[in-house]
Amino acid sequence: MDENHVLTGDTSMTAEPTPCRDGDHGKFEITNRDGWARLGKFHTSTHVLETPCLLPVINPNIRTVEPRELWEKYGFKALITNSYVIWKHESLKKKALSDGVHALLDYPGVIMTDSGTFQNYVYGDVEVGVEEIVKFQREIGVDIATMLDVFGTPSMTEEEILDAVNRTIERASASLAEAKDTMLNGPIQGGTYPELRKKSAIGMGAHPFSVHPIGGIVPLMERQRYKDLVEIILSCREHLPWNRPIHMFGCGHPHLFPICVALGADLFDSAAYALFARDDRMLMPWGTVKLSELNEFPISTAALHGHTPKTVLALSDDARCELLARHNLEVTASEMARCRQAVRDGTIWQLVEERSHTNAALREATEYLYENMPEGLISSTNPLRDGGVQFSQDLPISPPAVASLGRLLSSYNGGCNQAIVFTGSSGPWREKIGGLVHSINQRWPGTGIFIETPIGVIPYSLEDVSPWAHLVGPTTMWGQTSDEDIRFDVEALVEDIGEIIILSIEDGKMENLEILSSALGDGEKNEINRSELDRSIMVEKVCYFFDISIDDSKSIMDGCTFVYSRTKRVRNVYSSDGKHLFSPRMRDGGISLTIEGAKKLQGAGVATVVVIPDSEPFTRAGRNVMHGFISEVRGDLTPGLPCIIESEAGELLAHGVSQCTAEEARDMRKGIAIKVRDGIGES
Repeated sequence: MDENHVLTGDTSMTAEPTPCRDGDHGKFEITNRDGWARLGKFHTSTHVLETPCLLPVINPNIRTVEPRELWEKYGFKALITNSYVIWKHESLKKKALSDGVHALLDYPGVIMTDSGTFQNYVYGDVEVGVEEIVKFQREIGVDIATMLDVFGTPSMTEEEILDAVNRTIERASASLAEAKDTMLNGPIQGGTYPELRKKSAIGMGAHPFSVHPIGGIVPLMERQRYKDLVEIILSCREHLPWNRPIHMFGCGHPHLFPICVALGADLFDSAAYALFARDDRMLMPWGTVKLSELNEFPISTAALHGHTPKTVLALSDDARCELLARHNLEVTASEMARCRQAVRDGTIWQLVEERSHTNAALREATEYLYENMPEGLISSTNPLRDGGVQFSQDLPISPPAVASLGRLLSSYNGGCNQAIVFTGSSGPWREKIGGLVHSINQRWPGTGIFIETPIGVIPYSLEDVSPWAHLVGPTTMWGQTSDEDIRFDVEALVEDIGEIIILSIEDGKMENLEILSSALGDGEKNEINRSELDRSIMVEKVCYFFDISIDDSKSIMDGCTFVYSRTKRVRNVYSSDGKHLFSPRMRDGGISLTIEGAKKLQGAGVATVVVIPDSEPFTRAGRNVMHGFISEVRGDLTPGLPCIIESEAGELLAHGVSQCTAEEARDMRKGIAIKVRDGIGES
């Protein structure tokens, strides 16, 4: 289906709910990710909920769209309703207590309930007690209940917000005790004060809640204070346990989904689909439009099929409200699906940028994020991208590009006193200047060779590595970096660099050799064969991908031989005694490790995961390392990059590709931590 059709609320199309397996209740696992953005499975006794997803708000008294239809027609696998509203209305309360909340709403999926906190914010004090409302939610059989927290508003003073944070934390223990086996939301408050949000996240995260909603954000979204919203998420995310979903309380506008998903939000809820419909407002991926201002619909949905704005305006109030609510649901579900697919494709930041240009306040928030990018977000982002990387305004400052640059700055140690920078053309650079590079190494050995790209200068050794080598865009984007910026980039890579010579790739080999001869002299022609040049390239690549020192990399590559492809690229690397160590990849420029390569890397500083004894036999046999079986992580564990696995006694067991960070390896209890590529075999 495309965006013009009804899209489901999650990726499954099951007609019946699928309860979690015994022992998995309340667990959360990550199935795919890009930095903090993650696809997951949240295991409940009613249904295994795929995230990120939206929970439509259902008013038990006013059902614009019936809950059963949300499940069967629109594919929403979870919804949220208000337990305080049910508790307060005697007829609803009686049926919920006797038949359960699923029967009350006629909904087979996951049901989350709010506690009345928002009603307290809107109408004043609620009449129900802290433990009483949790007990009621448990008794009516909700899947995920919510404690009665203290709402913090933007108009409150810092002292008032601090009191709200402290009182919410104080209520945690009693609320959890009353919830018993029912999963409970532990909301994060703190207003617009980052330190108070951090305090709330740490305080609530210390208690065994199942989900952490970020609360008190509706007033900010109503005023389009999106920069404050981003600042709040950043203040909370790294201080909350990674094995619990993050819920954006009251966030349901589609144009906010990409940036929130990119920052680690898993659950969303909103009544916007119905509330906006009552005011003749239509949700769009790029914002909100008034029905009365349209001459024709700028988007097609099933709800609008056969209609024009004029015919919809002519409907009765109830019919028009229902039709617009259905349209809003479809657009909301479509944008959430688009976010999930972007995470799979590695394009979530491209989607963030696209949406940021549709709203001035959202653009401000996005720029604020780029200027205040958390180190944890960068370090959890795989710098490699599969396939082409679309060039855009924000690409150089997006997490994947910054992660690539950070890894380059920390790994590159190419000692040289003069540098040559080639500029003005896209790759494949080896085909365009490979012969010239060979000649330079023969005549002026020790000279650093670099390539200018639209997202920074790179050493020639990384000429086929993503994202630099796989940029897609207009030809005019090449060769636009100023000489001053080129020099700045080279000096960042090489301390005390001397002369920097900038050459145009388009000038050709002989013309560039003449320029170099004029600048550097004729030089002495040294006999350097292809293997020697490729060995120096592989030394730098091994440093880049495995986080080891230049000396260790040189030691590993000493005496290695190479198997070449028909295009003269290194296909396999063998040790001096004929053992296969590495295989460079064409699709992203990365390196595939072998078990013999892992043996060479062990002890050199490569990211290492230590598993508990129970896991050893399975890891040896090449089975994946699961969360909950890791006792220690050494080095920088980056999702998507290689690592090795050891026993607690220090014996190499396997190598694989990490699916998590070290912090996630510590917190997570469900799902794959390391995708093992090969095990060492029987002891």
